[in-house]
Amino acid sequence: MNQKFKNSFLEKWAAYFGESELPITFFYAEDPGNVARANLPNGHSCIVCELALVRKGTPLAWNVQSLGCGGSRRYLGYSDKMRPGFDYFLSTGIEGKMEGERYIQKPEMVREMMAGMPCIPANGRYIIFKRFDQLTPDDEPVAVIFFAKPDVLSGLFTLANFDQPGGDGVIAPFGSGCSAIVHQPWFQGETENPKAVLGMFDASARPCVPKDVLSFAIPMKKFVTMVGNMDESFLITETWRTVKKRL
Repeated sequence: MNQKFKNSFLEKWAAYFGESELPITFFYAEDPGNVARANLPNGHSCIVCELALVRKGTPLAWNVQSLGCGGSRRYLGYSDKMRPGFDYFLSTGIEGKMEGERYIQKPEMVREMMAGMPCIPANGRYIIFKRFDQLTPDDEPVAVIFFAKPDVLSGLFTLANFDQPGGDGVIAPFGSGCSAIVHQPWFQGETENPKAVLGMFDASARPCVPKDVLSFAIPMKKFVTMVGNMDESFLITETWRTVKKRL
């Protein structure tokens, strides 16, 4: 991470968003170095819950063994498999055998959706999450992830659309909590005109975040542009200063 850019964002964030929570980032590495390894899971666990420590300032590294959910292993790039009967698990279930989450109406709809969601490559044995202010010159984040309340989200959403003629700089695709902060922004980062990803609508992940918080994940290429636009955007207007007073 370019430290001049890092400091520039931190200064602008403080100026326009006050003491609002800083974002976290993720990137892959073969060796986590001095970043603590996440604890091995004792049964099923959700990485969205575990990221609470990262949001508070403790960088953590996960590998395939420390990810306590089959979904996270797939959406973070460490497996191309899902649990047996996932199409029924996400939809109707199987009477007497499996309770369904009923997030999707029919199993065949799940199969069609999954066919259009290829796996991402985990470019390293570890996926590392760090808060933005803790990035070092050697870190190369893939995306920047905000956990934010509505007023902050309104600012991020508007900034993401500031230079988009079609007003479509943000997407909100269906998916798990971890897919919204890793899987989807990774793929957006590979496109010519990446979009930010609004997420954390997954009811299974909702207990891991405060009731008034959603996620907003931005591929690094788009994030650099957004930061560059801050000083000429609506953020310098009285309209935003009115909103900022209650952040």
